[in-house]
Amino acid sequence: MTLEFLVNWLASMPVAAAPLLLAALGLIISERAGVLNLSAEGLMLAGALAAAAFYQELGSNPWLGMLGAFLAGAALSVLFAVLVVVMRANQVVSGLAIVFFAIGLTSLLGTLGGWTDTALAGFSKLHVPVLSDIPVVGPVLFRQDPWVYLTVVLLVAVTWVLFRTNLGLKLRSVGHNPHAVDSMGIDVLGIRFAAVVVGGGIVGLAGGYLVLASAKIWVDEMTNGRGWIAIALVIFAGWHPWRALLGALIFGGIEALIPRVLASGAVLPQYYVLMTPYIATLVVLVWAAVNKRDLGAPRALGMPFVREDRR
Repeated sequence: MTLEFLVNWLASMPVAAAPLLLAALGLIISERAGVLNLSAEGLMLAGALAAAAFYQELGSNPWLGMLGAFLAGAALSVLFAVLVVVMRANQVVSGLAIVFFAIGLTSLLGTLGGWTDTALAGFSKLHVPVLSDIPVVGPVLFRQDPWVYLTVVLLVAVTWVLFRTNLGLKLRSVGHNPHAVDSMGIDVLGIRFAAVVVGGGIVGLAGGYLVLASAKIWVDEMTNGRGWIAIALVIFAGWHPWRALLGALIFGGIEALIPRVLASGAVLPQYYVLMTPYIATLVVLVWAAVNKRDLGAPRALGMPFVREDRR
Protein backbone atom coordinates (compact mmCIF):
# COMPACT_ATOMS: atom_id res chain seq x y z
CA MET A 1 0.00 0.00 0.00
CA THR A 2 1.66 3.23 -1.17
CA LEU A 3 1.70 6.41 0.89
CA GLU A 4 -0.47 8.21 -1.67
CA PHE A 5 -3.08 5.45 -1.53
CA LEU A 6 -3.06 5.55 2.28
CA VAL A 7 -3.41 9.35 2.45
CA ASN A 8 -6.25 9.41 -0.09
CA TRP A 9 -8.05 6.67 1.82
CA LEU A 10 -7.66 8.38 5.19
CA ALA A 11 -8.73 11.72 3.73
CA SER A 12 -11.93 10.16 2.38
CA MET A 13 -12.84 8.40 5.64
CA PRO A 14 -14.44 11.46 7.31
CA VAL A 15 -16.73 11.97 4.29
CA ALA A 16 -17.94 8.38 4.54
CA ALA A 17 -18.14 8.46 8.35
CA ALA A 18 -19.97 11.80 8.79
CA PRO A 19 -23.45 10.68 7.59
CA LEU A 20 -23.21 7.49 9.64
CA LEU A 21 -22.27 9.46 12.76
CA LEU A 22 -25.03 12.04 12.19
CA ALA A 23 -27.62 9.30 11.80
CA ALA A 24 -26.31 7.46 14.86
CA LEU A 25 -26.46 10.63 17.00
CA GLY A 26 -30.07 11.20 15.99
CA LEU A 27 -30.97 7.61 16.82
CA ILE A 28 -29.18 7.79 20.18
CA ILE A 29 -31.25 10.83 21.18
CA SER A 30 -34.47 9.02 20.29
CA GLU A 31 -33.55 5.68 21.82
CA ARG A 32 -32.08 7.14 25.00
CA ALA A 33 -35.64 8.37 25.61
CA GLY A 34 -36.92 4.79 25.23
CA VAL A 35 -38.24 4.92 21.66
CA LEU A 36 -36.86 2.20 19.39
CA ASN A 37 -36.30 3.93 16.05
CA LEU A 38 -35.87 1.77 12.95
CA SER A 39 -36.89 4.54 10.56
CA ALA A 40 -33.38 5.89 9.93
CA GLU A 41 -33.25 4.79 6.29
CA GLY A 42 -36.51 6.59 5.54
CA LEU A 43 -35.52 9.72 7.46
CA MET A 44 -32.23 9.90 5.60
CA LEU A 45 -34.03 9.60 2.27
CA ALA A 46 -36.42 12.39 3.25
CA GLY A 47 -33.53 14.58 4.31
CA ALA A 48 -31.63 13.84 1.12
CA LEU A 49 -34.53 14.77 -1.14
CA ALA A 50 -35.33 17.91 0.85
CA ALA A 51 -31.69 18.99 0.66
CA ALA A 52 -31.72 18.61 -3.12
CA ALA A 53 -35.05 20.43 -3.42
CA PHE A 54 -34.12 23.35 -1.15
CA TYR A 55 -30.75 23.68 -2.87
CA GLN A 56 -32.17 23.78 -6.39
CA GLU A 57 -35.18 25.94 -5.60
CA LEU A 58 -33.63 28.45 -3.17
CA GLY A 59 -30.63 29.84 -4.96
CA SER A 60 -28.16 26.94 -4.74
CA ASN A 61 -27.43 27.64 -1.08
CA PRO A 62 -26.13 24.43 0.55
CA TRP A 63 -26.84 25.74 4.07
CA LEU A 64 -30.50 26.15 3.18
CA GLY A 65 -30.34 22.64 1.74
CA MET A 66 -29.16 21.27 5.09
CA LEU A 67 -31.91 23.24 6.84
CA GLY A 68 -34.40 21.53 4.52
CA ALA A 69 -32.87 18.16 5.36
CA PHE A 70 -33.33 18.77 9.09
CA LEU A 71 -36.91 19.96 8.65
CA ALA A 72 -37.81 16.97 6.46
CA GLY A 73 -36.36 14.48 8.94
CA ALA A 74 -38.15 16.23 11.80
CA ALA A 75 -41.47 16.41 9.92
CA LEU A 76 -41.45 12.71 9.08
CA SER A 77 -40.49 11.99 12.68
CA VAL A 78 -43.60 13.84 13.87
CA LEU A 79 -45.65 11.17 12.09
CA PHE A 80 -43.53 8.44 13.66
CA ALA A 81 -43.85 10.05 17.11
CA VAL A 82 -47.63 10.31 16.80
CA LEU A 83 -47.77 6.60 15.98
CA VAL A 84 -45.46 5.28 18.69
CA VAL A 85 -45.61 7.87 21.47
CA VAL A 86 -49.19 9.14 21.31
CA MET A 87 -51.02 6.14 19.80
CA ARG A 88 -48.60 3.55 21.28
CA ALA A 89 -48.34 1.59 18.02
CA ASN A 90 -45.74 -1.16 17.73
CA GLN A 91 -42.41 0.63 17.39
CA VAL A 92 -40.76 -1.94 15.14
CA VAL A 93 -43.64 -2.08 12.67
CA SER A 94 -44.07 1.71 12.72
CA GLY A 95 -40.38 2.29 12.01
CA LEU A 96 -40.42 -0.10 9.06
CA ALA A 97 -43.63 1.50 7.76
CA ILE A 98 -41.96 4.93 7.81
CA VAL A 99 -39.05 3.54 5.79
CA PHE A 100 -41.26 2.12 3.04
CA PHE A 101 -43.46 5.22 3.06
CA ALA A 102 -40.38 7.44 2.62
CA ILE A 103 -39.00 5.30 -0.21
CA GLY A 104 -42.20 5.73 -2.22
CA LEU A 105 -42.79 9.37 -1.28
CA THR A 106 -39.28 10.56 -2.10
CA SER A 107 -39.29 8.72 -5.42
CA LEU A 108 -42.60 10.32 -6.36
CA LEU A 109 -41.71 13.84 -5.23
CA GLY A 110 -38.23 13.68 -6.71
CA THR A 111 -39.68 12.82 -10.11
CA LEU A 112 -42.49 15.38 -9.94
CA GLY A 113 -40.14 18.14 -8.77
CA GLY A 114 -37.48 17.39 -11.38
CA TRP A 115 -34.77 17.13 -8.71
CA THR A 116 -33.47 13.72 -9.78
CA ASP A 117 -30.11 13.13 -11.49
CA THR A 118 -29.03 16.79 -11.33
CA ALA A 119 -25.42 17.45 -10.37
CA LEU A 120 -25.11 19.81 -7.38
CA ALA A 121 -22.11 21.91 -6.44
CA GLY A 122 -22.92 21.58 -2.74
CA PHE A 123 -20.24 22.16 -0.13
CA SER A 124 -16.61 22.69 -1.09
CA LYS A 125 -13.70 21.46 0.95
CA LEU A 126 -12.08 24.01 3.23
CA HIS A 127 -8.45 24.97 2.86
CA VAL A 128 -6.83 26.02 6.12
CA PRO A 129 -3.73 28.11 5.36
CA VAL A 130 -0.46 26.37 6.17
CA LEU A 131 -2.18 23.48 8.01
CA SER A 132 -3.79 22.08 4.84
CA ASP A 133 -0.36 21.85 3.19
CA ILE A 134 1.21 19.69 5.90
CA PRO A 135 2.14 16.33 4.33
CA VAL A 136 -0.22 13.46 5.23
CA VAL A 137 -1.89 15.28 8.14
CA GLY A 138 -3.04 18.27 6.07
CA PRO A 139 -5.28 16.43 3.58
CA VAL A 140 -6.72 14.18 6.30
CA LEU A 141 -7.55 16.76 8.98
CA PHE A 142 -7.60 20.18 7.35
CA ARG A 143 -9.08 19.67 3.88
CA GLN A 144 -12.59 18.54 4.72
CA ASP A 145 -15.97 20.12 4.06
CA PRO A 146 -17.55 22.25 6.83
CA TRP A 147 -19.98 19.55 7.94
CA VAL A 148 -17.21 17.15 8.90
CA TYR A 149 -16.15 19.65 11.55
CA LEU A 150 -19.74 20.57 12.47
CA THR A 151 -20.51 16.88 13.00
CA VAL A 152 -17.74 16.72 15.60
CA VAL A 153 -19.17 19.86 17.25
CA LEU A 154 -22.61 18.23 17.26
CA LEU A 155 -21.12 15.08 18.79
CA VAL A 156 -19.67 17.13 21.66
CA ALA A 157 -22.95 19.03 22.09
CA VAL A 158 -25.09 15.87 22.21
CA THR A 159 -22.72 14.24 24.69
CA TRP A 160 -22.75 17.34 26.90
CA VAL A 161 -26.55 17.63 26.85
CA LEU A 162 -27.08 13.94 27.56
CA PHE A 163 -24.60 13.61 30.42
CA ARG A 164 -24.06 17.10 31.81
CA THR A 165 -27.46 18.79 31.84
CA ASN A 166 -30.73 18.41 33.69
CA LEU A 167 -32.52 17.95 30.36
CA GLY A 168 -30.23 15.06 29.48
CA LEU A 169 -30.81 13.47 32.87
CA LYS A 170 -34.57 13.65 32.35
CA LEU A 171 -34.27 12.19 28.85
CA ARG A 172 -32.12 9.28 30.00
CA SER A 173 -34.40 8.68 32.98
CA VAL A 174 -37.42 8.52 30.67
CA GLY A 175 -35.65 5.78 28.73
CA HIS A 176 -34.60 3.95 31.89
CA ASN A 177 -37.64 4.13 34.16
CA PRO A 178 -40.47 6.28 32.76
CA HIS A 179 -42.90 5.46 35.58
CA ALA A 180 -40.51 6.73 38.23
CA VAL A 181 -40.02 9.89 36.20
CA ASP A 182 -43.77 10.29 35.77
CA SER A 183 -44.28 10.02 39.53
CA MET A 184 -42.07 13.12 39.88
CA GLY A 185 -44.39 15.13 37.65
CA ILE A 186 -42.18 15.06 34.54
CA ASP A 187 -43.93 14.84 31.17
CA VAL A 188 -42.74 11.47 29.85
CA LEU A 189 -44.67 11.63 26.59
CA GLY A 190 -43.55 15.19 25.90
CA ILE A 191 -39.89 14.33 26.35
CA ARG A 192 -40.18 11.22 24.20
CA PHE A 193 -42.03 13.12 21.47
CA ALA A 194 -39.42 15.91 21.43
CA ALA A 195 -36.52 13.42 21.44
CA VAL A 196 -37.97 11.56 18.45
CA VAL A 197 -38.52 14.78 16.46
CA VAL A 198 -35.13 16.37 17.23
CA GLY A 199 -33.32 13.07 16.72
CA GLY A 200 -35.17 12.56 13.43
CA GLY A 201 -34.08 16.00 12.27
CA ILE A 202 -30.44 15.08 12.91
CA VAL A 203 -30.90 11.82 11.00
CA GLY A 204 -32.32 13.95 8.17
CA LEU A 205 -29.06 15.94 8.20
CA ALA A 206 -27.25 12.69 7.41
CA GLY A 207 -29.27 12.38 4.20
CA GLY A 208 -28.63 16.03 3.37
CA TYR A 209 -24.91 15.44 3.79
CA LEU A 210 -24.99 12.62 1.26
CA VAL A 211 -26.57 14.94 -1.32
CA LEU A 212 -24.64 18.15 -0.71
CA ALA A 213 -21.22 16.99 0.45
CA SER A 214 -20.69 13.36 -0.59
CA ALA A 215 -22.49 12.26 -3.76
CA LYS A 216 -23.63 15.79 -4.74
CA ILE A 217 -26.65 14.43 -6.59
CA TRP A 218 -30.09 13.05 -5.71
CA VAL A 219 -31.17 9.66 -7.05
CA ASP A 220 -33.84 7.25 -5.83
CA GLU A 221 -32.87 5.23 -2.75
CA MET A 222 -29.42 6.82 -2.69
CA THR A 223 -28.92 6.09 1.00
CA ASN A 224 -28.17 2.52 -0.07
CA GLY A 225 -28.69 0.92 3.33
CA ARG A 226 -26.72 3.45 5.40
CA GLY A 227 -29.70 3.93 7.71
CA TRP A 228 -29.57 0.24 8.64
CA ILE A 229 -25.82 0.49 9.19
CA ALA A 230 -26.45 3.44 11.53
CA ILE A 231 -28.85 1.28 13.58
CA ALA A 232 -26.17 -1.40 13.95
CA LEU A 233 -23.68 1.35 14.78
CA VAL A 234 -25.82 2.50 17.72
CA ILE A 235 -25.83 -1.05 19.10
CA PHE A 236 -22.08 -1.30 18.56
CA ALA A 237 -21.62 2.00 20.42
CA GLY A 238 -23.76 0.93 23.37
CA TRP A 239 -25.93 4.02 22.87
CA HIS A 240 -22.96 6.28 23.69
CA PRO A 241 -22.09 9.17 21.31
CA TRP A 242 -18.29 8.95 21.55
CA ARG A 243 -18.23 5.23 20.88
CA ALA A 244 -20.45 5.96 17.89
CA LEU A 245 -17.60 8.09 16.51
CA LEU A 246 -15.27 5.10 16.67
CA GLY A 247 -17.83 2.87 14.97
CA ALA A 248 -18.51 5.48 12.27
CA LEU A 249 -14.80 5.69 11.47
CA ILE A 250 -14.59 1.90 11.22
CA PHE A 251 -17.64 1.58 8.97
CA GLY A 252 -16.68 4.72 7.05
CA GLY A 253 -13.17 3.40 6.57
CA ILE A 254 -14.52 0.18 5.06
CA GLU A 255 -16.84 2.15 2.75
CA ALA A 256 -14.07 4.54 1.69
CA LEU A 257 -11.68 1.70 1.01
CA ILE A 258 -13.93 -0.14 -1.45
CA PRO A 259 -13.71 2.19 -4.50
CA ARG A 260 -9.99 2.65 -4.00
CA VAL A 261 -9.33 -1.07 -3.89
CA LEU A 262 -11.39 -1.59 -7.04
CA ALA A 263 -9.70 1.34 -8.80
CA SER A 264 -6.25 0.02 -7.92
CA GLY A 265 -6.78 -2.94 -10.22
CA ALA A 266 -6.65 -5.51 -7.44
CA VAL A 267 -8.11 -8.80 -8.58
CA LEU A 268 -10.99 -9.21 -6.16
CA PRO A 269 -14.61 -10.30 -6.73
CA GLN A 270 -16.37 -6.93 -7.15
CA TYR A 271 -19.68 -7.88 -5.59
CA TYR A 272 -18.04 -9.50 -2.57
CA VAL A 273 -16.08 -6.31 -2.00
CA LEU A 274 -19.26 -4.20 -2.24
CA MET A 275 -20.89 -6.47 0.35
CA THR A 276 -18.17 -5.72 2.92
CA PRO A 277 -19.95 -2.90 4.88
CA TYR A 278 -23.09 -4.99 5.21
CA ILE A 279 -21.14 -8.06 6.25
CA ALA A 280 -19.57 -5.90 8.96
CA THR A 281 -23.08 -4.81 9.99
CA LEU A 282 -24.21 -8.42 10.30
CA VAL A 283 -21.13 -9.23 12.36
CA VAL A 284 -22.01 -6.42 14.78
CA LEU A 285 -25.60 -7.65 15.11
CA VAL A 286 -24.48 -11.26 15.66
CA TRP A 287 -21.96 -10.06 18.25
CA ALA A 288 -24.71 -8.14 20.04
CA ALA A 289 -26.97 -11.21 20.03
CA VAL A 290 -24.29 -13.61 21.25
CA ASN A 291 -22.80 -11.25 23.83
CA LYS A 292 -25.12 -11.58 26.80
CA ARG A 293 -23.66 -8.79 28.93
CA ASP A 294 -25.44 -5.45 29.29
CA LEU A 295 -24.74 -3.49 26.10
CA GLY A 296 -25.98 -0.23 27.54
CA ALA A 297 -29.47 -0.20 26.05
CA PRO A 298 -32.06 1.86 27.95
CA ARG A 299 -34.18 -0.48 30.07
CA ALA A 300 -37.47 0.85 28.70
CA LEU A 301 -36.33 0.85 25.06
CA GLY A 302 -39.21 -0.18 22.81
CA MET A 303 -41.79 -0.14 25.60
CA PRO A 304 -44.77 2.19 25.15
CA PHE A 305 -45.56 4.32 28.18
CA VAL A 306 -48.95 3.84 29.78
CA ARG A 307 -49.39 5.85 32.96
CA GLU A 308 -51.69 3.29 34.60
CA ASP A 309 -49.32 0.42 33.81
CA ARG A 310 -46.99 0.39 36.81
CA ARG A 311 -44.17 -2.12 36.42
